Amino acid sequence: MSQRMPDDAEIAAHVRRAVEGDADGLSELLALFGPRVEAQLKIGRPWQALIEPGDVMQVTYLEAFLQISTFRPDQSGSFEAWLRRIAENNLRDAIRGLDRQKQLPPARRIVEHDAADSYVGLYEQLAATSTTPSRLAARNDIHRLLQAAVDRLPPDYARTVRLYDLEGRSITDVSAVMGRSAGAVHMLRARAHERLVELLGTASAWFGSNA
Repeated sequence: MSQRMPDDAEIAAHVRRAVEGDADGLSELLALFGPRVEAQLKIGRPWQALIEPGDVMQVTYLEAFLQISTFRPDQSGSFEAWLRRIAENNLRDAIRGLDRQKQLPPARRIVEHDAADSYVGLYEQLAATSTTPSRLAARNDIHRLLQAAVDRLPPDYARTVRLYDLEGRSITDVSAVMGRSAGAVHMLRARAHERLVELLGTASAWFGSNA
């Protein structure tokens, strides 16, 4: 027997509970709308062997838990539309990452021998600005602050950043270690970088209280 679709009032009640921090309320919404969003994902033929719809939805569900407190029905539309946007964003990042990976030469990435250099490299990616603080003057601060921020990420996000960005492993290696597809690794890394930027604040403020 198929599950009865809740009416609008019941869905609104689930949404209200979820936004207020009720994990069960959010789980009910994901169980209701997640399969519909997954069924509507459009993965192009070139990527179908590298991206599983289930991978997209796993990262999407995690993001839903991280972002639900910001969901506003009057601004974001329906919960299903909001969830679909998250899923489509994840899929887009997976395809971008795989496309870049395909265009790179097959040589193995060079691993930084100094851990602090790896953190500085990650910082420069996140800052994405030509006005970054002095590499030499802020090097220890960068290492300390980013290490603390990475520790606060969800486990899969943190592991992806440590393996790829900080240890310099290839996507193929990271996929094998984590038991995830290459597409999933690209999604996890994209979302991890977003979380790091949120945790650290704007680049100009990162070192304001640590000079």
